[in-house]
Amino acid sequence: MNEFANTPKPPYYAVIFSSTLKVNTKEYQEVSIQMEELALENEGFLGYEAARDGFGIFISFWKDLDSIKKWKAESEHQIAQKRGRAEWYKRFKVRIAKVERDYGFESE
Repeated sequence: MNEFANTPKPPYYAVIFSSTLKVNTKEYQEVSIQMEELALENEGFLGYEAARDGFGIFISFWKDLDSIKKWKAESEHQIAQKRGRAEWYKRFKVRIAKVERDYGFESE
């Protein structure tokens, strides 16, 4: 994905998932897409931005902390988390931050 998430006026929350893969299998890619699609169904999900080139960053945006807690507890997401630890990730770190300001620039 190369687009910026269409986030509302702050405040809102960002979950920043940084990772290094052990293996990048077709199955991992499929599960990643499934998780993105599943997140879209969750109330409070605002969008995401992602980049991967050996070291990956996936930032999901949420309206509030309760929405993030519900996503973390979602059963299919929990299964993917367990598989990530056991099979796919060498390491990862999750950070949750409140976005209080955002601004940008775009040339024509």
